[in-house]
Parts: sequence; structure tokens; C-alpha cells
Amino acid sequence: MITKSSLIEEIFELVNPCKCDACNNGCNYGSGSLVDGDLKKLAEHLEISEEETKEKYLEEIEKFNTKRYRPKLERKKGMPYGKCTFYDKKSGCGVHDAKPMECKIAMGCKNYGNELITWFNLNYYVNLDDPESVRQWATAINSGGKNIDGGSIPELIPNKEKRKSIFKYDDIKNRNKKDWNKILGIDDE
Repeated sequence: MITKSSLIEEIFELVNPCKCDACNNGCNYGSGSLVDGDLKKLAEHLEISEEETKEKYLEEIEKFNTKRYRPKLERKKGMPYGKCTFYDKKSGCGVHDAKPMECKIAMGCKNYGNELITWFNLNYYVNLDDPESVRQWATAINSGGKNIDGGSIPELIPNKEKRKSIFKYDDIKNRNKKDWNKILGIDDE
């Protein structure tokens, strides 16, 4: 069972380097985010500097109010998604040995693939010291987004008063207070 507190070693035991169609399909519509150490490894693989790697091959994205880099997408005109710059339909991932962490754990062929991505988001995007990041995570959950054990707002922010300060009702427009109280683990007062 994958939880927010699953160790990276446990996650890697669940993911095998996979090149099946289900896993490669995601490469046609996006790319995975880099985490600590990924940029250096990618630059060494490409045999260029980290700065040159950023300039030529990466783009900055933001998710849950946290910025990270990912391989650029080759988008068709007007489309928000596109093929990863390192992906080729015939030969697969051009940086397979140095691909970003999110790519390593993305397993489209496994029934727990969504849990792996949720684990990644919780551990590499959701910043518990940033109220806006936490609010965005709560909104994602409230909108039907996937979650795993350890990822609910009361589990992430056990202190009820801190949760209340993060989710001031005046700041959250057009939300049903009762629904938010349920998500936040706050009794209706």
C-alpha cells in the first residue's frame, strides 16, 4: 500500500524500468518533473552544463504553488500538452538512464500508477510550510483528485488551529462551508 510516508526505496521496489505502450503513452502528452539531483544527472547524460540543459531542454512549471523543471513539451499549435522533447515513438525515451524522478515512478501499466503520482505530488510538490500550496492540494482533493493515506488535510496539518488559519473562510469564495469542514476535519461551529 502506497502512503504519503512510503520511503523512496519502497516506491522504487514497485517500479521497474518499463518501456511498455501504457507507460510510454504519457510521454506523448507530457513529461515528468525533476527533483534533487535529476538536473545534474541529466546534464551529465547529455554531456552539457546544467545551465545549458535548462536553457535548451527544460521548462519551468508550477503545481501546488511549487515550481520545478521538466523536459520541454513539443506542443501542436494551441494545445496545452505535447510530446516530451526527449521522447521518440520508435526508439522511446532518449534519456531513459537519466530521466526525471517523476518519469521513473510513472507506471501507466500498473493498477497503482495513480497512487505513485499522488505520492510524488505529496512529497515533491505540496509544501506544508506554504498555505497556498496546502489550499491548492485541498482544492484538488475536493474536486475529485486522487489521494492516498497520509494525504488528507487533517493528516498533513494535524493542528486544528493551524488548519483554520490556512483556510480562512473569507478567503475561500464559492465553497460550501460544510464540505470544507469535512475535508479539513473541522467540526461545523
